[in-house]
Amino acid sequence: MTAAAGLADRVAALLGEPVTEAGPVGGGSICRAVRLLRRSGGTVFAKTLPDAPPGFFAAEAAGLRLLGGTGTVAVPEVLAADDRTLVLEWVEPGPATPAAAERLGRELAALHRVPAPGYGTAHPAFIGSLPLPPPGSGHASGRPADWPAFHGGRRLLPFLRQAADSGAMAPQDVRAVERVCELLPRIGGPAQPPAVIHGDLWSGNVLFAADGRPRVVDPAAQGGHPEADLAMLELFGCPHLERVLAAYEEVRPLPGRRERVPLHQLHPLLVHAVLFGAGYGAAAGRAARQALASA
Repeated sequence: MTAAAGLADRVAALLGEPVTEAGPVGGGSICRAVRLLRRSGGTVFAKTLPDAPPGFFAAEAAGLRLLGGTGTVAVPEVLAADDRTLVLEWVEPGPATPAAAERLGRELAALHRVPAPGYGTAHPAFIGSLPLPPPGSGHASGRPADWPAFHGGRRLLPFLRQAADSGAMAPQDVRAVERVCELLPRIGGPAQPPAVIHGDLWSGNVLFAADGRPRVVDPAAQGGHPEADLAMLELFGCPHLERVLAAYEEVRPLPGRRERVPLHQLHPLLVHAVLFGAGYGAAAGRAARQALASA
């Protein structure tokens, strides 16, 4: 049995009706994704990852439901999930227009006004294929003063250690990130209570749709700092990015945010250093030094 046939059979079992593969879907770097046609009519999207970590697709499904449940950003409907597969409604791609970019900015601003009960998540979560450390004792509260300890201890240092252990971080870059963690209470900007964030908002996780309303996909949804989502969009680019940011700040101004961008890009850079090697480790070191200099 081919991999394609195996995935189609799993999706058919999950949906309770036959499906036919209509072609691969590109854009991801972790999972294999396909478009499938249902016998009853309509199209679905499915993704799979051989040897996926336990709870991997359940976490993604939970994140999509969390984001969609806020009534702010749009996400594809979750149709089914098991240990190896996630099935979503198909969203027809469309052009990345300035109007759609501005809508994305306004909807992200609305999302970030939704309070989270604490930093991180109570359930397992992943960024890419890597598990996110749970909040830990004392970090899961909704107190803004807890963010530096949470972010340093649960989002920066664990991935710094993994990257350093794999040889992806030079000693001077390790020291720079460690210094950032020490100074986070001073350099992290105004106190920020935990808000619902996407958590992995690079441009590949923004789907511009034919109906004009962007969808966000593949989240690491959690309670966190809103500037993390914007900084990650800036890190890897996004169509009409300046329109996105301007529309966001019309709704939810963030004084001084520009100076804090390198700080909030550290987490995704460290994650990429773990996954993809030393080039991202060096970039993390540069971001850490920029964060220290800006402060």
